[in-house]
Amino acid sequence: MIWWWWILPAVVGGLGLVLLVSGLTGLFRGRIFSGFFGTAFGGAAVFAGAVAALAGLNIQTYGRLTYERPVATLQLKQLGPQYFEATVIQPAMGEGQPATTAVYPLHGDEWRVEAQVLKWKPWANVLGLDSQYRLDRLSGRYQSIEQEINGARSVHSLRPVEDVGPLPWRIDVWDSARKYRKWVDPVDTLYGGAAYMPMAEGARYEVWLTQSGLIARPANEQARAASAEGWVQVR
Repeated sequence: MIWWWWILPAVVGGLGLVLLVSGLTGLFRGRIFSGFFGTAFGGAAVFAGAVAALAGLNIQTYGRLTYERPVATLQLKQLGPQYFEATVIQPAMGEGQPATTAVYPLHGDEWRVEAQVLKWKPWANVLGLDSQYRLDRLSGRYQSIEQEINGARSVHSLRPVEDVGPLPWRIDVWDSARKYRKWVDPVDTLYGGAAYMPMAEGARYEVWLTQSGLIARPANEQARAASAEGWVQVR
């Protein structure tokens, strides 16, 4: 969030309010000259601060409601018919933490990433709260319903090791927001979201979290070709 859009107008408006009160006080006490200029400059400063704050709010609306960030990169290698190896890179979750890389075998024609998503209401987005997520699963997906029912399955957890199993001294934001939802007004919804794309040899994809959920984008020519060919089955 660009805090100076709020701090600067608040400072200007605060100084203007002080001048305005001082000027009005001077007028009531008979100091016409100083009171007039204090009132004029104070009113102008309050007006300028209000205009700047409204402009900042408008700019912040565009910035927050269209905000998105990367949550994973997938690089695919084909090992056999409808059988791939997916290298998943997750960016660092905080300052000083490293990115994580893991390799998973996948059966099927498409990969699918699932996540738990906490979506805030638009006014909370404007104030700087962005959608939160926790990657949950990576799985293979068949285009054929029959294969989806009877084919080889591949499902892998994407949660950090420390998140597997309850820990009594930790606070789970997802569970807490769901439990106290009727008292947490900024929360729009809590839901499970997913994104899936075709698998192909050498294809690389990026998964992003937007203010409305997960999206996936091809990141190289192999991925663009696979996603543009009509989602044909890989044999």
